[in-house]
Amino acid sequence: MQLYIGNKNYSSWSMRPWVLLTHFGLPFEEVLVRFDSFDPGSRFKAVVGALAPTGKVPLLVDGDLVVWDSLAIAETLAERFPQQPLWPADPAARARARSLCAEMHSGFGALRNACPMNIEASLPEVGAQVLREQANVAADLARLQTMWTEALAASGGPFLFGEFGIVDAYYAPVVARLRSYALPVTPVVQAYMDRVWASPGVAAWVAQALAERDFLDFEEPYRKAPGA
Repeated sequence: MQLYIGNKNYSSWSMRPWVLLTHFGLPFEEVLVRFDSFDPGSRFKAVVGALAPTGKVPLLVDGDLVVWDSLAIAETLAERFPQQPLWPADPAARARARSLCAEMHSGFGALRNACPMNIEASLPEVGAQVLREQANVAADLARLQTMWTEALAASGGPFLFGEFGIVDAYYAPVVARLRSYALPVTPVVQAYMDRVWASPGVAAWVAQALAERDFLDFEEPYRKAPGA
């Protein structure tokens, strides 16, 4: 299997399946396609657009099979590797975990737009300003904390549904956002975030993101390039 991804520092959707594959030791080859202008004639669009109609990452390629969209990739991996506890074993918990992933997939637009993932950045002043000025971001943050706290209480932790799984990988980029923008959370949520950050797949992604040192202006609404 090949997993096509974008820059680790910025590509939140790429992070999800990569973390999942790495955490569970599933065999795959990483194909990094650096973000560029995204113009129709750009290298990124030429490489990715030749494989999938969306022209976006992540993409899972396995022979003639091409799976786009991070949630579809996660479901495909769960089917391919049923011996791995990617989803909770209990049907009710599994349905709940899927619901949480779907909510992330289609929601939290205010938080995602105002606080794009930028792992190596430290933007606490931006985070404080966003919370003051954008009520929708504060609402997204409140919903996240309620969701995580309820799931942890129901499962007993240490992750949302007990052991690390798809749902935790799915929220790992959100943990990155909350850290970069220093958004305030409860002690219970902070402890969960710390566990996610220290988990093997997430820690490996973060280390490689920090090593990229690739500043992309169009991914940086709050900073200018060094020397600019």
